Amino acid sequence: MPDPAQPRRLTAVASALTLLMAALSSLAPMTSVAAEEPPPLVVPDLPRDAPAPAKLATTVLVPEIPAREQALEEPSEAPSEETAEETTKKTTEKAREAGSESAVVRPAPPPPAGDATGHTDGEDAIGAAPAPQDSSDSPEADATSDLVDEGPRVALTPPEPLEPPPLKPLEIMLDWYPGPQHAALFIALHRGMLERRGLQVTLTTPADPTLPTRLLAAGRIDLAVSRQPLLHLQVDRGLPLVRIGTLVELPLAGLLLRDDGDLASPAQLAGRRIGYSVEESRELLLPLLLKPHGIAIEELELVDVNFSAVNEMVDQGLDGVMTPQRLGLPRRLGDEGLSTHLLRLEEHGIPRHEGLILVANRDRVGGQRERLRRLLEALAEATAWSLEHPEAAWALLAEREPAMDTPANRDAWLPMLLRLSARPAALDRGGYARFEAFLHERGLTETLTPVGRLGVDLGAP
Repeated sequence: MPDPAQPRRLTAVASALTLLMAALSSLAPMTSVAAEEPPPLVVPDLPRDAPAPAKLATTVLVPEIPAREQALEEPSEAPSEETAEETTKKTTEKAREAGSESAVVRPAPPPPAGDATGHTDGEDAIGAAPAPQDSSDSPEADATSDLVDEGPRVALTPPEPLEPPPLKPLEIMLDWYPGPQHAALFIALHRGMLERRGLQVTLTTPADPTLPTRLLAAGRIDLAVSRQPLLHLQVDRGLPLVRIGTLVELPLAGLLLRDDGDLASPAQLAGRRIGYSVEESRELLLPLLLKPHGIAIEELELVDVNFSAVNEMVDQGLDGVMTPQRLGLPRRLGDEGLSTHLLRLEEHGIPRHEGLILVANRDRVGGQRERLRRLLEALAEATAWSLEHPEAAWALLAEREPAMDTPANRDAWLPMLLRLSARPAALDRGGYARFEAFLHERGLTETLTPVGRLGVDLGAP
């Protein structure tokens, strides 16, 4: 039986001989190459009964191309204007079937006007690159743009500014008309020291000097400006009041006597007409001043002058007046032509005490503690600034409170400034205890009140 592989071996041998002859001919001289002809290639005849050469089976493997790459790599014929919409739909369906939701295959733009092959006049029909087309405004782009998954967007505008927290309101009623003794309150208010601490403070003036603490005890106001002797008296009478801060740490009360009379000592006051303007003057200070001299308060002719001490002294012929305004009143009387001299209470046996304090309702201090602490911080800052800049401080007071700018107040400014409390929150526990004991021993208070019920130190840890 003939060998099936024999024809293939013969073919291979013939090919090898042909290559060998070609190599030998290249080594010969050039003249011989042109003269000599290579021997013809003789292919042996195969027997008739030899089997046909075997056929090789060939398989072409084509790699799968994703839909997006296939759309980019395989050129497609430009659809005509009549079939552009159909092509778009088919292409979109293929993209969806390929599972690529974010990839969008856009149809090729229609060819420009020209011949049937899509080439314009003057263009090379072979290898001409199509000009880029802007398809953003085409209907096909609108139809397929919905498939694009838009990413997150970034806001380029600045955020809305945060609103500051609302201010905490505080209503404070003064004890008197505005004056240098209230400087810490007005400086803190007009320099924004209160607002920076989140406080909206309202300062009011009473129609009667006896009103502030009574309104405070009734819960009608938040704070009242008062005086230490009055606090002892009213707490002993059961009013729910407590000192929370000090504005003026030295006495402001005193007895003014006329120079045109013969009065020079408290021992000469029996039978005289003496005016008073505040409650503690009648109930505490005058009795304390008279007691060492054996004079009872009933032996004096007392006149309630309220806010009209100047008029009463000048027009009504008073012999003297017990006043809480001992720094400013002498100048005001002098401007009216009346000369006076001052009896200082601390020089006549009455213990030193605080001239001006801030008083709160004891039952409400717990809920106001934080805002009261901020208030006292602002007052300390205002006093420190005033001590460093006395002229600027007075200029600010005169500008913002024109009614305060009087000759008497200008004269009293520097002496008053030295009496302002640099630490308004601090409580002088020893001083309050001594003054309370002094009053109780002389029978002016019924109960010996502990300091803890008279005052608190909100600045203490």
